[in-house]
Amino acid sequence: MEGWRISLLNEKEKTIFVDADACPVKEEIMLIASQVSVRVIFVASFEHYQLSRSKDENWVYVDPHKEAADLYIANHVRSGDVVVTQDIGLASLLLNRNIAVLSERGRSYTEDTIDFALMSRHMSGKMRRSGIHSKGPKKLNKEDRNRFVTLLKKILSNDEGISNQNIE
Repeated sequence: MEGWRISLLNEKEKTIFVDADACPVKEEIMLIASQVSVRVIFVASFEHYQLSRSKDENWVYVDPHKEAADLYIANHVRSGDVVVTQDIGLASLLLNRNIAVLSERGRSYTEDTIDFALMSRHMSGKMRRSGIHSKGPKKLNKEDRNRFVTLLKKILSNDEGISNQNIE
């Protein structure tokens, strides 16, 4: 009897955590999550607080410290969850915990790709500190959004069995 109680306490629904301060694909995430009844938690700084949030959206606001949202996600995410972030450092912390991590551009962070991403970030930082500045990332386009939708559906379909249609 006691073992049954413990197993119920350990059951947890899959959750999508979104590093939401500058996330441009919030609507796509909510639409896909609603199709499969997956909980979404948007994590953002109090600096991005808005009163006009949908009642269907679950928002957690954290201190404006630059790493506060990352720390919240890292401390609350569990094995099997999904994280949407453009923060390569956060992605590297989560990969060995059986967490699917993807960027808003529809790129999956994996053990095979994270070292190169971290090295690229390091080299870009060195260049900026030496006075060399690049243009920064391109604006998110329709192909990026479609790639994101396809990847998120693929990740969730492993457990939920959803269709792989693009969202227009």
